[in-house]
Amino acid sequence: MTSERGAVEFRAVRKNYGGFTAVPHLDLKIAPGQLVTLLGPSGCGKTTTLRMLAGLETPSAGAILIGGQDVTRLPANRRDVTMVFQSYALFPHMSVIDNIAYGLESGGMKPAASRLAAGQGLELVGLSGLGDRLPSELSGGQQQRVAVARALVLEPQVLLLDEPLSNLDARLRRRVRTEIRELQQRLGFTAVYVTHDQDEALAVSDRIVVMKDGRIAQDGTPRELYEAPASEFIADFIGEANVVDCEVLGLAEDQALVVVGGARLTLPSRGIRPGPARLAVRPNAFRVEPGNGEEGDGGLEGRVASAAYQGDRIEYEIDGPAGRLFVIDGRSSVPLGVGSPVRLQFRGGGVALIA
Repeated sequence: MTSERGAVEFRAVRKNYGGFTAVPHLDLKIAPGQLVTLLGPSGCGKTTTLRMLAGLETPSAGAILIGGQDVTRLPANRRDVTMVFQSYALFPHMSVIDNIAYGLESGGMKPAASRLAAGQGLELVGLSGLGDRLPSELSGGQQQRVAVARALVLEPQVLLLDEPLSNLDARLRRRVRTEIRELQQRLGFTAVYVTHDQDEALAVSDRIVVMKDGRIAQDGTPRELYEAPASEFIADFIGEANVVDCEVLGLAEDQALVVVGGARLTLPSRGIRPGPARLAVRPNAFRVEPGNGEEGDGGLEGRVASAAYQGDRIEYEIDGPAGRLFVIDGRSSVPLGVGSPVRLQFRGGGVALIA
């Protein structure tokens, strides 16, 4: 095994479909052992990118490398990758153990050895003892784990996951995504994960690559993308964000002095020059305090437009000079009434200047 095993690289990759360009230009490197999520709205190019890596689509230009080898023109069965599909793609007439062993036997492994390896795969995903069942006798979450086991027993350099949890209900999605992440970290394999679900991406990823119109809009850790979005698109797509007008008064090295409403903040400048600018403010970046309806130092004045009790939090819409803001208060259990004056204080995180 070389240090490059599991490394992935896209070099100036382009994909055209007739006169339509799905991916104009893609440069991307994935280190061995990372779980990288391709995230974006429908039509952003993430699935096309995954299919090019799998060998199911051929780039119109550029090169794709896996483990340091140029695989751009290699067929899918010679790329040393396996894919887990959202539909599971299990053979309904075969037992679970036979489903897992199928790929091994197709590759030339003897039946006894393949069934032993398949049993080890079931143990990996916590389904020991269920090998004789048919897929229809398993829950959706169990079927997805069988699909993961079938992919892993082939010992690929890279595991590809295409919307793997989209057929599961919300509670089951949370559990299975945790299991996939724990398995990936324990075994240390490289994984490329495609989803349109922001919460899913934040939960499982070492890195998130957000795509828009076939290009990389931002690439970073989940925390970087959430706390320091590069644009209004990222701020709105990764979680929710309020976009607020502000003024950059001055710069000191890489810090900016920013005034918004009655508050002054010092934030990373991120290349923004003095003058009018915009802030992305997360809903939980505010502390909600009763106000008197008058402007004052240190916050934004407003009035409650709506209040929704959500058990562990209260969700507000606040109207004020900055426009209508969506605010989450996790401290109080009793909502303020509609029309109540409030002052929104900045808590110190979840605020970033954006281009």
